[in-house]
Amino acid sequence: MIVAFSVAPSGPPSDPSLRAGEHADSVHRAVAAAVRVVRESGLPNRTSSMFTEIEGEWDEVFDVVKRATEAVAPYGSRISLVIKADIRPGHTGEIDGKLERLEQALAD
Repeated sequence: MIVAFSVAPSGPPSDPSLRAGEHADSVHRAVAAAVRVVRESGLPNRTSSMFTEIEGEWDEVFDVVKRATEAVAPYGSRISLVIKADIRPGHTGEIDGKLERLEQALAD
C-alpha cells in the first residue's frame, strides 16, 4: 500500500520555546519533525511540497503516520492530518513503479 499524507499543526505551540523566533508562524519545523520520523522508518518514501508518500504494509505504514503526527504535536494545540491510500494487495515497489509507467506513457 502507498499512503500519501500531510500533517500540520495549528494553534499555539505547547512548548513555549517554539512560540518565538524566526519563522515562528511557519510549519516547516513541525513538518521536518514528521518527515524525520518517516525517513528513519526505513520504508520507501518521498516528500513533495504538499505531501509525504510512504509504502509498506498496512500496520507499518499507519504506525509511521501515527508517530509522524505525534512528532508534530509540540508545535501546536491542534493537528490537521490528511490521508489518501492506494491499497493494492500483492504489489510492492509501486511508489516508483507508478511514476515510471507515467513517464513511459508521456514518452510514447
